[in-house]
Amino acid sequence: MELYLDSANLKEIEEGFKLGFLNGLTTTPTFMQKEGITDIDGTIVKLSKIVPVLQIEALGNSAEEVLAEAERQLALGLDPKKTVFKIPVSLEGVRACKMLRDKGYLVNVHLVYTLQQAYMAMQAGATYVCPLVGRLQDQGHDALALVQQCVDAVDLYDYDTKIMFSSVRNAEHVRNAINIGVHTITVPLKIIKQLTENNFTTLGTDQFIQDTRLMMVKVKEAIKATNPLVTENTSVTDAIVKMTEYGFGAVTVTKADGSIKGVFTDGSLRKLIGEKGRDILSKNLSDLEYREPITIDANVLLNDASNLFKKTNVDTIVVTDGGKPVGMLDIQDMKG
Repeated sequence: MELYLDSANLKEIEEGFKLGFLNGLTTTPTFMQKEGITDIDGTIVKLSKIVPVLQIEALGNSAEEVLAEAERQLALGLDPKKTVFKIPVSLEGVRACKMLRDKGYLVNVHLVYTLQQAYMAMQAGATYVCPLVGRLQDQGHDALALVQQCVDAVDLYDYDTKIMFSSVRNAEHVRNAINIGVHTITVPLKIIKQLTENNFTTLGTDQFIQDTRLMMVKVKEAIKATNPLVTENTSVTDAIVKMTEYGFGAVTVTKADGSIKGVFTDGSLRKLIGEKGRDILSKNLSDLEYREPITIDANVLLNDASNLFKKTNVDTIVVTDGGKPVGMLDIQDMKG
């Protein structure tokens, strides 16, 4: 199934065609007007140099006028093998379709809302027949049934016509088109971006990235540049200030010789205030009791740190190098 971008927004078009596999671009005078475009010919020429196939409107009150407009646009320098002229379905429109096709030009008969209209376009040799699904559904009609009937007619009568599914409103419409077996679909960029999205895919990808990180990144590469250290002579109040400055919920408390005395956390603070009241704020860190700190060598892999977090059920581990604290590893650091 061919995939076209449906847009006149230059930024969207440039972004969309970076994918490298879009088959072409459909646009309309309405799209261009909404984008504030006033130089239609200049825009058409610019777009023709960006996209592999450009589908543009050829309007006129008679078949002869439509043909003249198509040839005027070709004279701008467009490649007839890479330009499809969109013609609204009507009696003059399908006559124009036949005239353009006899000259070897490519034609998309669009604004199709009934099977009879589609049949007339196929019979006239249209390269594409384009039912507008979203608009037809807005009117309460079974648009998907119409598209299916168009595809069936092409298959049954062996018309050399591609059915283009257009007026796409959501990702479900793309799934509908695939199930029906249409030959071509034209889709806004915002919906194209949704086609690869799935929450389970995101979760699985994130898990793969995280697990790969555990096996390849060393602890010293994951810790923050700031080493949240305070000496044991620091007051509890100053330690709280330091935690705020460092942006950590904990600080490593060191002895005079630089070895680790323990870890002071905001959780420790809340527990102490609950047990001993506000007087604890006037104490020094040397007055407090500490559990043996959980430490890990800076040169081991994060996988070892992950196992240590699971084993000890702590949120923060002191990172050491040669026995000296060089940083602090938070459980959130494991995710990068």
